[in-house]
Amino acid sequence: MTVLTARPATEAGPGSRALPAPSNEALTVDTERLVYRQTGAGLIGHFLGMVVVALVYWKVAPPWALRGWIVAFLLLWSTRFITLLAHDRAVMQGRDDPARWLERWNAGALAGAMLWSIGAMLLYDHGGWFQRTTLMLTIYSFAIGAVPYMASQPRLFLSCMGLYFVPMIVRTALHGGPDDVHLAGVWCLMALCTLVVGRGFHNVFGDMVSLRLHSEDLARRLKGEMALAEAAQRQAETANRAKTQFFAAASHDLRQPLHAMGLFAEALRQRCKDDDVAHLVNSINSSVDALEGLFSELLDITKIDTGAVEIEPEHFSMRDLFARIRLHFEPTAFEKGLMLSFRGEQHHAYADPVIIERVLRNLVSNAIRYTEDGGVLVSCRRRGGQLCLQVWDTGIGIAEKEQARIFDEFYQTQSGRPLEPHHRKGLGLGLAIVKRLTDLMHTPLTLRSRVGHGTVFTMMIPVGRAPRLQPASVPSRPSLGLTLDKRHVVVVEDEQAVLDGLQVLLKGWGATVSAFDSVDAVRAWAEHAPSAPDLVIVDYRLPEQQTGIDAIKTLRARFGKDLPVIMVTGSTMTGHEEEARQHHFHVLIKPVVPTKLRAMIAFKLGVRQG
Repeated sequence: MTVLTARPATEAGPGSRALPAPSNEALTVDTERLVYRQTGAGLIGHFLGMVVVALVYWKVAPPWALRGWIVAFLLLWSTRFITLLAHDRAVMQGRDDPARWLERWNAGALAGAMLWSIGAMLLYDHGGWFQRTTLMLTIYSFAIGAVPYMASQPRLFLSCMGLYFVPMIVRTALHGGPDDVHLAGVWCLMALCTLVVGRGFHNVFGDMVSLRLHSEDLARRLKGEMALAEAAQRQAETANRAKTQFFAAASHDLRQPLHAMGLFAEALRQRCKDDDVAHLVNSINSSVDALEGLFSELLDITKIDTGAVEIEPEHFSMRDLFARIRLHFEPTAFEKGLMLSFRGEQHHAYADPVIIERVLRNLVSNAIRYTEDGGVLVSCRRRGGQLCLQVWDTGIGIAEKEQARIFDEFYQTQSGRPLEPHHRKGLGLGLAIVKRLTDLMHTPLTLRSRVGHGTVFTMMIPVGRAPRLQPASVPSRPSLGLTLDKRHVVVVEDEQAVLDGLQVLLKGWGATVSAFDSVDAVRAWAEHAPSAPDLVIVDYRLPEQQTGIDAIKTLRARFGKDLPVIMVTGSTMTGHEEEARQHHFHVLIKPVVPTKLRAMIAFKLGVRQG
């Protein structure tokens, strides 16, 4: 068996990319597929050709010659048809042997060409021009029709074309008519054209096989690269999740000693009246506060970059949102002597309330940080078919040339006036976080600012409707006194260093402290306590899979639901804001500098700081 050899790569046209020459095995496989795909139609054509020739020569050819040829043709045709069925069955059963089946097909094709050659020799001299023309056209149609699926095998192609054309050329030339020699010449030209067409199909088939092999090779490479890319993506996603989880866990563990350090530093300042020591303590507290901001910003930006933030819009009340923000920032504003105001609480929005709250928290935090006099206003009002949500401040302002860059990561504004140390805290990620969150919501964020006068950030969100269930508002507490002297504070904290630091600090402020490290210890004390404490400071994570919520429930069950509570925690992955709303307490994230803790205590008890 012989199959074609593809053109060498050097025959590729100018500017085209050379294809690798296919192997003999690949050519055999493709040739076998090609010829058997055409065999059914070819057998039908040959059968119809036999019927036409038999009808035309039935009365003019010798019966023994014509009938013998028909019987031989039917035997060969049946054999080839049975071979076709066996091949299809073998392919379906997965027992395909391309080389063996191609040899069988080649033998049948060569026998068929030989049978037509014999028919031409036997029948040509009988009948008139009509019979001879019919015979010539029939044989030529089979010759030209065999080109597409025989040209891939040069030896078979030349052999079959010889059997189709040579007998007809010889019989035509020797027939003896006046135009038979010319007709034989025409047959020669037709044979030459057929060979040229066969050569073209030979090259096309070689290129086709080369392209198929090249495509399969590229597909295999692409599949392999896609598998590698998917594996790399999975590894990256796993690494990102692990990074986020690790950072959250590390953040919690690092916040504990930082928080304790701040408490001990403040206790040291209270016991030592040296101005230099007080200055050092202030520096320590400032550094601790800055680290808390860095932890929060890095954790937020990590969550956004890893795709852990999903937008889940719902209808919600601006009153509830403003109440949570007020709970969080009023102590800080109170400490700086700023007015924190809210307008438009009666509106309802349709957006992701968690994302909107995170955006507002960052904007309000920045506003309070960069405002020394006046206040901060958070407003909501209808504008057309949307809600216009704005955060105003009377702070230092942002220069026009810097307004395009303040949303970049790690960029901090450079005001014309000197910045206080607390203005320079953080990594410059707050507004970058805001921009990414608003982009996730497809909510435009704009700003207007004048240096020395203040800044206003604006975003537009869809109008919503009132939710069915309205959560209870947080009750306000009456003033309980003027100082922390003789105030009783219960502290629930399982970290011994933090517990010791809180006791020293609170006692230094004049408070009486009852300290516990578990919910069980709190419960045992509460059963025999003579009176209610004035304030509870509780950690979130407590021993035996319990939380500060359990401690709050235990104490309020004994002393009443209005017992003031501050939760101080290093965990940033839990929805403390929702729990704070439900259970009426404030949240501070460790590390908490003593001044912020004292401002929160003063806010909760309504006392004046000494």
